[in-house]
Amino acid sequence: MDKYKILKDIFGHSDFRKGQEEAVNCLLDGKDLLAVMPTGAGKSVCYQLPALMLKGITIVISPLISLMKDQSMSLTQNGVSAAFINSSLSPYEYGMTLKLAKNGFYKILFVAPERLESDSFLNFAFNADISMITIDEAHCVSQWGQDFRPSYLRIADFIKALPKRPVIGAFTATATDKVREDIKEKLELTAPMEIITGFDRPNLFFEVIKADPKTKPLALKKLLERFSDRSGIIYCSTRKQTEQVFTFCSEQGVETVMYHAGLPDQVRLKSQEDFIYDRAKVMVATNAFGMGIDKSNVGFVIHYSMPKSPEAYYQEAGRAGRDGTAADCVLLYSGADINTALYFIDNMTGEGLTPSQLAAVKKQERKRLNAMVEYCTSSECLRKYLLRYFGEECENCTGCSNCNGEFRNEDITDPAQRIISCVYRLRERRQSFGSAMICNILKGSRNQRISEGKLNTLSTFGIMRDYDKKRINELIDLLVKEGYLKRTDDEYRMIYITEKGHRAIKDRERITARVLIKKETLFEPFKGSVMVNVSSAYASDEYDPELFKILKELRFSIAKRRGLPAYMIFSNASLEDMAAKKPLTSQDFLTVNGVGEMKLSQYGNEFIAAVKAYIDQK
Repeated sequence: MDKYKILKDIFGHSDFRKGQEEAVNCLLDGKDLLAVMPTGAGKSVCYQLPALMLKGITIVISPLISLMKDQSMSLTQNGVSAAFINSSLSPYEYGMTLKLAKNGFYKILFVAPERLESDSFLNFAFNADISMITIDEAHCVSQWGQDFRPSYLRIADFIKALPKRPVIGAFTATATDKVREDIKEKLELTAPMEIITGFDRPNLFFEVIKADPKTKPLALKKLLERFSDRSGIIYCSTRKQTEQVFTFCSEQGVETVMYHAGLPDQVRLKSQEDFIYDRAKVMVATNAFGMGIDKSNVGFVIHYSMPKSPEAYYQEAGRAGRDGTAADCVLLYSGADINTALYFIDNMTGEGLTPSQLAAVKKQERKRLNAMVEYCTSSECLRKYLLRYFGEECENCTGCSNCNGEFRNEDITDPAQRIISCVYRLRERRQSFGSAMICNILKGSRNQRISEGKLNTLSTFGIMRDYDKKRINELIDLLVKEGYLKRTDDEYRMIYITEKGHRAIKDRERITARVLIKKETLFEPFKGSVMVNVSSAYASDEYDPELFKILKELRFSIAKRRGLPAYMIFSNASLEDMAAKKPLTSQDFLTVNGVGEMKLSQYGNEFIAAVKAYIDQK
């Protein structure tokens, strides 16, 4: 079989995307692989295509039921025999699936990591011709990753127990250098080829809106109005907040469902299916929802509260625009979000970890939280900040609120000097505190802790009485970011003065901050936003929006008739390309990105007829 023919006939693409061909060749050559590719970059093709060319069966280890179901359904739609094994199957379905797999009926079998230890699956694996094992969401194997799962640690033992070692492919969307090293070690990859295609998602527009808890509903209302024609996800930090935001969205007349771990399984499943099948436009959820969700037509992701790390944020925000079309990622930030994130970090249980390992993980999580706060309070390019965090440089920003906003430099020397001096005076007494206590000292608070510690005798006590607490905390964050102060990564998050801070108060340096001029523009689409100017990686730059709408309605009608999610018929990117090329023959239809022989035979006649009717009408 020819890999290019399979790429076109099965997956509908004429060319490989960045890193895909190298990954395919590596696995076909029998070499282990570690691939770090951003969401929407086409990771699944990298292992699904070789699976079709290799002799035996490919086992795909995946963490979530929804992911397995989505991917096996998509493959079946493309004419590939695939199945999944997880807790959603009845004993009869489970046994029949294993029997068919053992007899070579399936080319790809998705399995949950916990299933690898069951006697029935081990019996199947020892007698099956397994040509390749793929580990999806491979960062779950690392205690330094944001989604550590102890069950992933047992994958290496499963592989070693097999009569013949298959080729191993490990895939993830987000992994720092430390996590990549951990993946290679924990999975015991053999001299793996590493493919890192980059973390940039040029079709995503990043925006941070600073809003306290009272103004967040107004900000969300404005955003829902802006994105009224799109499907999207709103992430919340707690179950209670999820329920409140769900109620708010429903009151705005938005078709909304919600998802969190406290809901019954059946309710969660219905919410997920309503969202995937486009029966609901918006999903409001905690981070329990999303990993592995293959819905490609998500047009926006809103974080109602700040997540606890850049890794978590980039993974969750990256669920927008999976098909390459323009999408928005908006984060509503309040200083109160920090306390919520700290609560979750401090109450981590650390399943499978020793006390010392758990302490190390918590310290790492606090360090990540500090980085997340820096992102939310930064005035620099948001895209550049995220990419630099993952070890990548950004030359040109294709869209973020900081690069599109209007800023000016504001002299903050006086308040900055007062704050730095307060930290310096505390150090003279060999004392250190977090932001809250420093703020109380500067405000001249009379609380018991201050009087007992004689902190009211400091020369800096009460020197910022006229400043709002929120403003003082913002200034402390800014001085940390600019290197005048530093914050510890432990649970106390103490503030210390740096050498740069010493020079600033000694030499009376001028300190400036870049501030937004027009705050009201935060609630309006930015001029030049990616949602207007950036086209999909596959779709044509120029497409007929009226025809696109007609094709979208046809797709929904077919999906409803066949009981499939709309994006499994065609992605938005394919519809855009179709609306640009206006295919009138089968040969024309095959030139549309995302269209192969199987999609042509299944849907070609109806879509070609719709294009013809539209042209005739015009």
